[in-house]
Amino acid sequence: MKIFVTMLFILPLGIGSVIAFAQSLPETLTLDEAITLAIDTDPWLTGSQYTQQALTDEATAAATLPDPRMSLMAGNFPVDSFDINQEGMTQLSVGISQMFPRGDSLSLTRRQKQQLAEQHPLLRLDRRAKVGATVSQLWLEVFKAQESIRLIEQDRALFEQLVDVAEASYSSALGRARQQDVIRAQLELTRLSDRLTVLRQQQQAAQKLLSEWIGAPAAVPLAPVLPTLSLSRPLSAPTIEYANEHTRYEWIRHHPALRALDQRIDATQTGVDLAKQKYKPEWGLTAQYGYRDSDPMGRDRADLLSIGVNFDLPIFTGNRQDKEVSAAVNRTEAIKTEKHLLGRRLMAELETASVQLARLDERQALYADQLLPQMAEQAEASLTAYNNDDGDFAEAVRARIAELNAKVDALAIAVDRQKTIAQINYLLAEASFDDARTAKPF
Repeated sequence: MKIFVTMLFILPLGIGSVIAFAQSLPETLTLDEAITLAIDTDPWLTGSQYTQQALTDEATAAATLPDPRMSLMAGNFPVDSFDINQEGMTQLSVGISQMFPRGDSLSLTRRQKQQLAEQHPLLRLDRRAKVGATVSQLWLEVFKAQESIRLIEQDRALFEQLVDVAEASYSSALGRARQQDVIRAQLELTRLSDRLTVLRQQQQAAQKLLSEWIGAPAAVPLAPVLPTLSLSRPLSAPTIEYANEHTRYEWIRHHPALRALDQRIDATQTGVDLAKQKYKPEWGLTAQYGYRDSDPMGRDRADLLSIGVNFDLPIFTGNRQDKEVSAAVNRTEAIKTEKHLLGRRLMAELETASVQLARLDERQALYADQLLPQMAEQAEASLTAYNNDDGDFAEAVRARIAELNAKVDALAIAVDRQKTIAQINYLLAEASFDDARTAKPF
């Protein structure tokens, strides 16, 4: 019956689409697979590629002289007869004019467009690193909920056994269990059910957010093994924490986001040079040829050729050229400030994350070496004492709950540690301009 219902559901989709979907759907999704899917399907990278190509095309177009202008004119026609031979001034003329932009405006405009285009490979490198960090955070969040559910479901069977034991002991005349022991066991089992409900809610919410990035169905289970991410560069938390600003800046100065801002700064500085070209005149060259027919007596009349040069006079520069140069300079300084703020933010985030990683390492070692073994020993001792009629049932339940909570906390610490490493790796991302030029969006 289940197979029949499934076939009814998938038949409208078409056999081809079903096969393609089944082939693309992994049984379990690893972190590396999720990152690859997110990068391969990220539309921002495609849009950046188009924008870069548009700027490159605009750079080529900007370096080209404006189109020449032609004029055709019939001049000085007598309106009484419209006879081309009647008056000596009557002529048919054709003219052409060409404008030449100010100074080095063409080459500077081309350079500015190229500089703006060259920031996009760096932006794509930053985007890939950012997508990797974001997907890692979401994948690990889903993993934490998924594995917490698995841990609780494993211990839930034990609590169900405790409920059965307590009920059997309470119903037996020889048992030591009390009614409150049975109620306590059932209460803890209910609390576990509530925790499972909350965790499933968290898992589904995180899966929905993850599916937005990877484009895969939210119900795909994750690989049950926690990935072991490593730092892209060795990092010493005390060194970063107590280093001066210049030393800390060395950690992030090659970050692609900062390098992209360098390209924008170069483009705006070229804009300053471009604005200064407004002080130079714009030139134009015109040439006109006039044809005249013979006079009424049949004598030939000479044709006429006119050549001229025109240019403007940038004399009143106070409210135009001076202000345009000032605006370009201020725009450059504003982007420099933006870069400074981004550098400070990256340094602060790196310092914070490095300190968090050091504390998480300490907690992980404490849980692995002491807390988890001690919790397991306490839970086993409490249950053994109760089974030997030498312990309290409530204490045995509390010990088991404490051990379960310790396992879930240890899992959360391990996951938070991997999330922090993913964040640090984004902050330590490096890019050279050569790497950026060869980077592909797909």
